[in-house]
Amino acid sequence: MFTLCLEFKIIMPRKRRELYNKEICACSIFGAMNRDGDRFTAEGVMKAIANMHVRGNGLGGGFAAYGIYPDYRDYYALHLMFTGHDWEAKRSAKQDFDAFLCENFDVVHDEEVPHRDESTVTDPPLVWRYFVLPNKKGDEAQLSDEDYVVKKVMWVNTQIEKAFVFSSGKNMGCFKGVGYPEEIGEYFMLDRLYRAYTWTAHGRFPTNTQAWWGGAHPFSLLDISVVHNGEISSYGTNRWYLEMYGYACTLQTDTEVIAYAADLLMRRQHLPVELVAKILAPPIWNSIDRMNESERKLLTALRMVYGPLLMNGPFAIIIGQTGKMIGLTDRIRLRPLTAATRGAMFYLSSEEAAIRLISPQLDDVWTPNGGEPVVGELKNIRMVKDEVIRLS
Repeated sequence: MFTLCLEFKIIMPRKRRELYNKEICACSIFGAMNRDGDRFTAEGVMKAIANMHVRGNGLGGGFAAYGIYPDYRDYYALHLMFTGHDWEAKRSAKQDFDAFLCENFDVVHDEEVPHRDESTVTDPPLVWRYFVLPNKKGDEAQLSDEDYVVKKVMWVNTQIEKAFVFSSGKNMGCFKGVGYPEEIGEYFMLDRLYRAYTWTAHGRFPTNTQAWWGGAHPFSLLDISVVHNGEISSYGTNRWYLEMYGYACTLQTDTEVIAYAADLLMRRQHLPVELVAKILAPPIWNSIDRMNESERKLLTALRMVYGPLLMNGPFAIIIGQTGKMIGLTDRIRLRPLTAATRGAMFYLSSEEAAIRLISPQLDDVWTPNGGEPVVGELKNIRMVKDEVIRLS
């Protein structure tokens, strides 16, 4: 009697091995909102996102904050990053942008975004903020202020080399970069300098794109910001559709299309979040066929009209907006999302542990169904499904 021991190895091409070794289930997202509108620092949010440290790999982190510029609440806050290998390249990009800005906007105040000189963040760009009002001329005078700002943001991001507008809303701002989110928060001193009624945060684990400052989350346009865990395989189709409406995808990651889709559907076309969710994460055709006639007609029409905006692939997202925070996953929940409340506070997170770290006692905790949005609003929370549940 003998024992035969064989070592069996799977031999496959290198590229295929790398595909199987690829980690695609990471990224951390977190959001906290005070429904009474009371503003709070980023200290707790930074602790919560740091608790999910292992979900990222240090190649991107960032925050969006709402209500941080009360003294300039009526002005668009443009956050710019000027990149380059040396100070001269960054300064040159800023000069090009400043010339463009003076021709198209009235600037009431501008300054470098405060940051810590002693930091673990390496090779940061020059980050500047401008508080502006549109200066519309000629045919552009017919545009709304918001459409005008979007048009100019797209022009800057495609035409001015080394200059990128990454935040452009009123009384809100995004702060992001290459590093772990807690490092980015410390770099911009978010726990000391700002108070907001809504904070969202992201820890990045890039899978298909390079790590650079513009590619970190959140992605933002006007007052809409998006943090995202997942991988959108329909990026090419989504991008093609959005380009027909004047959106230019320049920041080299799939999350950008979600932000622009949200702007198109929610701001320009005034669709309610219930319908937006059914466009981004629609039911499968077999489910639609089993619905009653009115629902079937509605969802069929949405699939036909907005088919190119279907976000194919696993995702969990938090969308920030003035007075609102929205959570949504793909229809079969391939990425985690937990919702919770405590008094006036509303939380969304990749992990419940991150919420309980800063709020151990919760009034309610639940897992939203796939494809069904959870909406936190000032003075209100809605969980949108077959019925609307209001918690005051």
